[in-house]
Amino acid sequence: MDHRHVLRALSGLLIVLFVAMISTTVVSVALPQIIGSLDGTQSQYTWVVTATLLASTASTPIWGKLADLFSKKLLLQIAIGLFVVSSIACGFAQSTEQLIAFRAVQGLGMGALQVLVQVIIAAMISP
Repeated sequence: MDHRHVLRALSGLLIVLFVAMISTTVVSVALPQIIGSLDGTQSQYTWVVTATLLASTASTPIWGKLADLFSKKLLLQIAIGLFVVSSIACGFAQSTEQLIAFRAVQGLGMGALQVLVQVIIAAMISP
């Protein structure tokens, strides 16, 4: 892979990772309004954040192992799809329970993106 292709791939990977990470920050700013409009409680407010972080943290090593066994490109495409679909589902959630469930699925995609981007960068650029 020549230098231009490496930079192009690296840019795409880092943009994907940036969008996944910024989604947590953006949602935390708007979350009080979102929970209020869904008639949620303080406990549910906490679970919206916790479900995402818990799913992301728990799934990261699993995605890392899958990257050792299967195509990294395919796994990255699945992770992006999972993250995008669950983000859209979060936008259409009709209750806090749905929002918590969709944010947990989003966390699975986020955990995958975190580890897969790093694995792919390590495979592209040797030390």
